[in-house]
Amino acid sequence: MEIATIKIKGMTCMGCVNSIRNILLNIPGVGQIEVTLEPPQATIHFNSAVTKLDELKEAIIDAGFEVVD
Repeated sequence: MEIATIKIKGMTCMGCVNSIRNILLNIPGVGQIEVTLEPPQATIHFNSAVTKLDELKEAIIDAGFEVVD
């Protein structure tokens, strides 16, 4: 398992946090997830043989949020 922290722009409430969490949990290979408003980020444990970091970022962007590099 790899661990990635993705900074996210555009989250304003716990609804946003839960939306991102649910979207990421539906991606194959994703395990534990922690999404926080302060700091605005997601820490994701994932199997890099099953899914790639770019796929996780794309899912967040598709949900209407901005990924900050």
